[in-house]
Parts: sequence; C-alpha cells; structure tokens
Amino acid sequence: MHSVSEASAQTTGRYRLLGHPTDLAGHVATLGPAPLPSGNARGWHEAFVSVLEASGLAGRGGAGFPSAIKLAVAHAAGKGGTIVVNAMEGEPASDKDKLLLIRSPHLVLDGAQLLAAATSARRVMVCVPEGREQVAAAVSLAMAERAAAGCAPVEEVLVRPPDRFVAGEESALARWIESGQSLPSFRPDKGTPLRIGRKGALVHNAETLAHVAMIARTGPDAFRAHGLVEDPGTSLVTISGAVEHPGVVEIDRGTPLIDIANRATPTGVPQALLVGGYGGSWVDPVHFTTPYASLSLRAIGATAGVGIVIVLGPDACGLMESARIAHYMAGQSAGQCGPCVYGLPAIADDMTRLARGHVDAGLMARLERRLREVHGRGACRHPDGAVNLVRSALSVFAADVATHAHGTPCGRGSRTSQLRFPPAWRAA
Repeated sequence: MHSVSEASAQTTGRYRLLGHPTDLAGHVATLGPAPLPSGNARGWHEAFVSVLEASGLAGRGGAGFPSAIKLAVAHAAGKGGTIVVNAMEGEPASDKDKLLLIRSPHLVLDGAQLLAAATSARRVMVCVPEGREQVAAAVSLAMAERAAAGCAPVEEVLVRPPDRFVAGEESALARWIESGQSLPSFRPDKGTPLRIGRKGALVHNAETLAHVAMIARTGPDAFRAHGLVEDPGTSLVTISGAVEHPGVVEIDRGTPLIDIANRATPTGVPQALLVGGYGGSWVDPVHFTTPYASLSLRAIGATAGVGIVIVLGPDACGLMESARIAHYMAGQSAGQCGPCVYGLPAIADDMTRLARGHVDAGLMARLERRLREVHGRGACRHPDGAVNLVRSALSVFAADVATHAHGTPCGRGSRTSQLRFPPAWRAA
C-alpha cells in the first residue's frame, strides 16, 4: 500500500480526523461514545439534522453534495433502508479512505451508525473492494470489537465488491449490493433517492462519515473553525507524483494548491498539478495559488473531486501522462453505453498518437470532435471525467501540443510515469 504520513496529516485546533486510537477502547476514551439516541429520545433527529445543516458539510467523495440534503432525501425514502460506507476508492492515486479505515475505523463506523439512526436504517454495509486485505482486516476487527461491546445498534456488515473504477460510483454500488452487477444508473441529480430493493439507500464515502461522527461530537462550530465561510471544514488530500514525501495530509478548505503540494516537498519546480484525480483537471502554474475550495476551483475549470493532488515534475511529458490516464479510464468502463465503450478508447488512442508525435492531418479535429460527442452522453459521469482530463491537458500543455502536432515531440514521453496505476495495469 502507498506510504502515508500520519504526522503530516495533523491540522491545527481540536478538530481533526487522523491521529486517533485505532482500537475501540482508545477511541471511546479519547473522543467519547458516539452520541446516538437512547430509547425513544425525543427531538434527537431534529437536533442531529440541525447540527449537520449548521456545519455546512459537503460530501468528500467527489460530487461535493451537501450532506444534510442527502440525508433528507434518504429519510424521505422511508424506514428500513441501508447505510452504505463507500470505501471503494477506485482512484489509483487516492489513499485517504484506506488510511481512515485502517487508522480510525471506529470514527467511520460511528458516522454510519449516526446516519442509520437518523434514517431508521436497518443495516450498515461497508464496501471494501476485493484485494484490499489490510483494509478489510481492520474493518472486520473493528466490527467484532463493536459487536462485543454492544455499541453497534444497527448491524454492520463487510462486503467485497470487485475492484474497478466505476464500481465505486454510488448507484453502481447500490446495484451491486442488490444484484451483483456493478453498473451505474442514470440519475439526473442526487435528489433522486437510491434504493436497494424497495428500501432506500444512503451512500457516503469513508471520509464524509468520519466528519459526521466528529461534527456530532464537537458541534458545527469546531468544524467551521477551519476552512472558508462558504466552504468550511477540513479535507483529506492524497499527494503523489514528483514529491519526496507522498502521502495523506489533512488541510483546511481554502488552502492554496501550491501549499498543499509543498507539504509533500516537490523534487523540482512543478510544471503542473493534477487536481481531483484521474477524472479531474490539470492546473498550470499561473493558477497554483488557487484556494482548494469548490467555487475557486470551479472558476479555473477544476474540482476538488476525490481529494487528490499530483505534482507533475519538470522531466515528465504532460501529454504522455494524460494519454496513460485516458487509456486507464477507457479500460475501467462498465461497458454499458457507447461513449465509454467506443469513445474513450478512441480518445486515448488519439492522445497517444499526439504524445508520440505521430500526428496525421486530421488528428486534432478528430480528437476535438470525439471529446464533444462523448461529453454528457454516458449513463454516469465516468466519460465526462475522462473528457475533462483530456481537455485540461490540451490547454495546460498547449505549447507541447503545438510542437508534438508538428511531429517534433518533447522526448520526455518515454520516461517512467510519475503517476500511480494498479500494479497489473499497463498502458496500450
């Protein structure tokens, strides 16, 4: 597993997600028990919802949807549903949810139990993909401790979906639990409730649930003491690429991108930052001081996504690295719609030709046409993420595009990738 630095993940003040004891006894001694309702505690639901709304917590799984609204949608779906802990973390460059479930599993499970109480759910299902044995072992041990101590009023179950990028999309995860098929469903917005069978399902990633557990204990003010008024709190970010100390850090929302990158000590002057993961965007140096916050990132065509910052060093070819990502994303399709099955491989092939300087007269026009035709036409957001990544590469590395398109590539494309991919994966 990719190395992480627990010490570097500390943030100032009382509120932090990392650094708490792993075992249940230490967890409760440090933070106290989860503030779950006892018996028929009147007003507990309203008080909990009020605290969550006041915190301004937005999901940390990629979409950034307000957690209080997502809770309201699930509550309206009726009793007896499922709280799904999304620990799939299909982005190869992300380690934050793995770290949380290994180092602070009880914090994540407390958040799931709180949401189960708020929605009258009957079970908590933790989804850890096949092959992540260290994470699964930590979750299993935590569940056993909680069951023995009687602090899991709603049954907690560990399940192991396939380790694929799209399998972690929340509708695909709900569908896999129901039918064993990791296929996303078309949902125009998150106001459409998810269901497993006839019952509602509330899916959150591990970090979001850890925040829920902390906010319920400390109150909204401790959370809002960090970050910005319009984008409060802290976030876990995995930093990798051309850095001396790759790992997970906990930062305040609004921290400049370059300050996040510097936490890992870049090995040279960065030529670009990849923000948001492999479905995210490249950011050029002129925007390195952009705050890590939703509105600020949106203004430069980026998003926080799943909490990833990759430093591209001066010795890498941004076009070749983007071609590698495009090939990886093409191979991670669920295979149920044309934009993924046909469009993404074609875009990846075009990007590889461009990166190698093997450019025919119609390549650039063909690539632009394919990007337009794929965007917005998938059953999920997977093809859109791939398109955004490629478009940002064509913009940020525009100077290289010009030289490569004339048959004179930069010569850096044959060097070892600075990106992270699954061990068995190889670019075409």
